[in-house]
Amino acid sequence: MDEYIYPGRTWSRVSPTPPKGAEPFHGTTTVGLIAGDHVILAADKRATAGFFIASRKVKKIVKITDYAAMTISGLVADAQTLAEFVREEARFYELTYNVKPTVKWIANLLSTILFSSKWFPYIVQLIVGGYDVKPRIYTLDPYGSVTEEKYTATGSGSPVAIGVIESEYREDLTLDEAMHLAAKAVKAATLRDVASGDGVDVLAIGKDVMIEKFIPLK
Repeated sequence: MDEYIYPGRTWSRVSPTPPKGAEPFHGTTTVGLIAGDHVILAADKRATAGFFIASRKVKKIVKITDYAAMTISGLVADAQTLAEFVREEARFYELTYNVKPTVKWIANLLSTILFSSKWFPYIVQLIVGGYDVKPRIYTLDPYGSVTEEKYTATGSGSPVAIGVIESEYREDLTLDEAMHLAAKAVKAATLRDVASGDGVDVLAIGKDVMIEKFIPLK
């Protein structure tokens, strides 16, 4: 997760370079996969500033509604801004039309925001997952490209994590197996990516249910 920190203020994301003395937050591993009637999202908990571990308790899975959430990697401020905006827009949509927005609607709204800001982009990579009439996962890049996937990974540790998932993923995974696989993929990334670590948050979303777990690294 990248954000430039400077004494007394945060450096603007539209600036091409940080000021002298600023250090970037960077590094993340997040994954998402579909198993049966559930979506599983997982992410590590470490935030770094250069080679300094700035936090070991970061929440990188953000709940948008009671049936959808997203994982975040990239600029901290950008990701937080997008999450808050989309959460409130989803609430407004439900109040206005008396119907809950679909997971695809949430992903498309994020895509529209990202594309409209492409000249001064939000530096984020997102996974949106949830259950409306069935489990769905979408991944988005900083320019608004959105694709629907059965499994995906983002962040600096994603090359390792996606390899673990691809080697063991099956569409008939049980919920416990899927949560274990998601956590295993993130754990594997922490062994090779110094910017990922300090445990794994796992969130499973199904019809009318959310199951959240923290899995420590051993």
